[in-house]
Amino acid sequence: MTGSPQRRGHSRLAAIAIPIAGTALLLAGCGGNHDVLRARSHQQHRIDTLFWIMAIGAFVGLGVVAIFLLLGWVRRHREGLPGGGGDRAGATLVVLLGVAVPIVVLSGLFWYSDVSVIASTTPPAARSTAMTVEVTGHQWFWEVRYPGTNAVTADEIHIPVHTRVNVVARTADVIHSFWVPELNRKIDMIPGRTNRILLDVDQVGVYRGQCSEFCGLQHAHMALLVFADPPDVFRRWLAHMSQPATERLTIAERRGRDVFLSEACSGCHAIRGTKADGAVGPDLTHLQTRTTLAAVTIPNSKADLAGWVLDPQHVKPGNKMPALPLAGGQLQDLLAYLASLR
Repeated sequence: MTGSPQRRGHSRLAAIAIPIAGTALLLAGCGGNHDVLRARSHQQHRIDTLFWIMAIGAFVGLGVVAIFLLLGWVRRHREGLPGGGGDRAGATLVVLLGVAVPIVVLSGLFWYSDVSVIASTTPPAARSTAMTVEVTGHQWFWEVRYPGTNAVTADEIHIPVHTRVNVVARTADVIHSFWVPELNRKIDMIPGRTNRILLDVDQVGVYRGQCSEFCGLQHAHMALLVFADPPDVFRRWLAHMSQPATERLTIAERRGRDVFLSEACSGCHAIRGTKADGAVGPDLTHLQTRTTLAAVTIPNSKADLAGWVLDPQHVKPGNKMPALPLAGGQLQDLLAYLASLR
């Protein structure tokens, strides 16, 4: 039996839909904000070049093997090699193509990958860099400090373009991994140890990073943004971030500050210039300079901030921030105060 027309129609539809769906799923992992083949630094360019060399070498090697297999199958009933030659010529060909050439090619690739590329992506001594940024991984956000200043922020790293930046990476709890695919390789952040990586961005822009070591329930929502700014823009940003929170507040903002200091907020978050000195969550001194909340999980808008304050577990289950059962007036005052932290 060949089946009903309806069933045959479903089979044809499935034969078309499955390859299309599979291709779409495969392409979903390409490009976007984690494009490792769109280098924006000298270090990542070397890594990209290595990838293409290895890929081309693998494809060429596979092609050569496939050609010889096909040739062997075509000539399976014939003696000797194409163009003549017996067993002695065959043995010479096997030694040359099967032993000598792979040794030479693999030795060259080994030198290029393990000597040349690693040397260019390994962070240099701190004295050879223009500035240092300290990044500490937490479950689940990134604490960012600029040594020599009072500047502290979270989840968003600002650096000047065309500047060698020494990123010092640590963890406050479990193993994390710092990775900005367009800028350099990934490095692990291991408890009790300090790791470093060089960021030297060629082009002004915003580059998304990610924790690439499973670190708990919200590992997938532990992202970061690197802002490569023009040098003058970065200097103004850093000078502003070094200042304490403003004391010029409206009446509603003062009430909101009182709510912040009287609730659990001040026990977990710090706001320089106030009594809030918590170290569990991100520093909020200049909260409104950030474009996102909860480690790039939601945008930094009033509505999203209100939802985050009222029910953070809905946005990011398992995080350490408790829900705050605030009355309507208290919530509005608190949001007004948080909006003043610019």
